[in-house]
Amino acid sequence: MSPVSRQLPQPRELLELMQFKTPDLNAKRRRLSAALTIDDLRRIAKRRTPKAAFDYTDGAADGEISLQRARQAFRDIEFHPSILRDVSRVDTSTTIFGGPSALPFGIAPTGFTRLMQTEGEYAGAAAAGAAGIPFTLSTLGTTSIENVKATNPHGRNWFQLYVMRDRDISYGLVERAAKAGFDTLFFTVDTPVAGARLRDKRNGFSIPPQLSISTVVNAIPRPWWWFDFLTTPKLEFASLTTTGGTVGELLNNAMDPSISFEDLDIIRSLWPGKIVIKGVQNVPDARKLVDLGVDGLILSNHGGRQLDRAPIPFHLLPEVVREVGRDTEIAIDTGIMDGADIVASIAMGAKFTLIGRAYLYGLMAGGRAGVDRAIAILAEQVERTMKLLQVSELAELTPAHVTQLRRLTPRSSGDVRV
Repeated sequence: MSPVSRQLPQPRELLELMQFKTPDLNAKRRRLSAALTIDDLRRIAKRRTPKAAFDYTDGAADGEISLQRARQAFRDIEFHPSILRDVSRVDTSTTIFGGPSALPFGIAPTGFTRLMQTEGEYAGAAAAGAAGIPFTLSTLGTTSIENVKATNPHGRNWFQLYVMRDRDISYGLVERAAKAGFDTLFFTVDTPVAGARLRDKRNGFSIPPQLSISTVVNAIPRPWWWFDFLTTPKLEFASLTTTGGTVGELLNNAMDPSISFEDLDIIRSLWPGKIVIKGVQNVPDARKLVDLGVDGLILSNHGGRQLDRAPIPFHLLPEVVREVGRDTEIAIDTGIMDGADIVASIAMGAKFTLIGRAYLYGLMAGGRAGVDRAIAILAEQVERTMKLLQVSELAELTPAHVTQLRRLTPRSSGDVRV
């Protein structure tokens, strides 16, 4: 005999089980709410963006080994949670470069941002301000210094500087950013020449985009992108519009192999706020820069877009922290696709992290709303990871919470054969 008694289905009980969700008729909101990870946003972005523009964002230099390794490094970690700690409330706020941030990440500088989606830096700056995190404008941004400030008037705005061949252009940008109230300057040191972006070359990519048969064919299923592009202001380096020259000439001018420590001295004399060096990739350089009195370092290989096979910032982090972590604030970028990556970075000694592609995937997926969604996804992941590690504030995270599992180990000098 069955221990379970049988009965006819009861309509009332069925109705209790069948609670239908009200359909959302807003297509953008519907697709963004369905995105649960940054990878989900990336898939949406790929569907909605022409190949050349998507690949410009998604790609890296040469064989894209640096980017792949950076992302793999975050996958190759093991967390070590504590137990029986009260994490009913978690504080994700921090201070960085002299000011507050509601979350341990900010938006990294990206060039040509309005190419990905026409709201560009407007969306990024507005979303960052709403979330209480910093926004960084690139020298090669497509929204001007002044317009970013107007978009994010009460939030923290940072400026990323390329020292250009025509130094007066760079000096003018420094003065404008200071006048607009930007509080931190990222002096970028890893771009003496441009990296080999092979996807862009294969796509015949240009700024501004030029029409070809393949471009038109690729655009057919994405008419909304072309409508936005053709009915909004011209795509240009917005902070450089008064300096003269074509887009190509300005881009070539931005990379200068003669950049040196003397340039750092001059920029420091011009900049009244915090100065942070972006693109540090070894311990001796970190030590030298700290001894020179800079306010912070960003460990970065430029998102894998410059030297392929460059050091992995997340792997470099513990060494730099041991050497200079007591003397300066260290941030990290490259490869961050999950809030757990951010938590792991903080545990290993970073004071802050920066997201580039993760924010741009959101931008391509849905403009300002997509950037809001990207920030929300990462914020939720940060908070959940902290709760599962059972830490209630960022200061409680230590290297004891993370083990870096390395796939690649250097050969000793004794292994070298001649």
